[in-house]
Amino acid sequence: MSKKEAGNHPSTFGKQLQINPVYIIGEILLLFIIGLGFVKLVTPLFEENLILKQIVVWFANILLLIYVWIGLKLRGESWKELGLTFNSLSWSEGFKTFLLSLLVTVLGLAAYILGGIVMAGITGTPETADMAGYDYLKNNIGMLLLTLIGVYIVSSFGEEVIYRAFLISRISKLGHDSKKATIVAVLLSSIIFGFIHYDWGSAGIVQTACMGLVMGICYIKLKRRLWILVLAHAYMDTILMIGVYLASN
Repeated sequence: MSKKEAGNHPSTFGKQLQINPVYIIGEILLLFIIGLGFVKLVTPLFEENLILKQIVVWFANILLLIYVWIGLKLRGESWKELGLTFNSLSWSEGFKTFLLSLLVTVLGLAAYILGGIVMAGITGTPETADMAGYDYLKNNIGMLLLTLIGVYIVSSFGEEVIYRAFLISRISKLGHDSKKATIVAVLLSSIIFGFIHYDWGSAGIVQTACMGLVMGICYIKLKRRLWILVLAHAYMDTILMIGVYLASN
């Protein structure tokens, strides 16, 4: 995208963010310092309240979305750089996007399940992600619906912007967007995506890392059309939350 298309010109600092490896690495590291720092500082205040703890995590993701937006502004870029467009779609394009999102959902779920199988092979016993943080859903359909709304906005959308689009684009920029750099970026982003789910236990880390790897590959193969991944992530979150709700009952 040209500067004219973006409707902005990069600031002096933004130009460094575009080309200087030190600035790019600093931008990535600061993202995690902000996110993890906020969660670590605020979560202990609500240790006994699972709902408020979840809200803290959601708010941290919102802060990171704002951070990503500020970086785009400084570089004179728009959301389109990350694969987010807000133009209306024709019926045929919308239907194609829907079908592709279903395909990504199937691949993502398969990877998530494969992660559980891998963990079972390592530990010798069936193991899956620890979802105890959602125990507040027990016998509470209203809270399930509210949680799904929050998850769609903050997790389905936010995590794809942050851990797929932002990380992959910024890490690959370190290698001048070469094919090898993109492969490394996808691998690193999936590993990081796994570790940010540390509260899901070791199985959760492996499962989400496997899912993140597939989502990252799809992001590249589908020419960075991020809405497809956002929709797929929303479907998977729906299946996961409903599964947790039913299991708790």
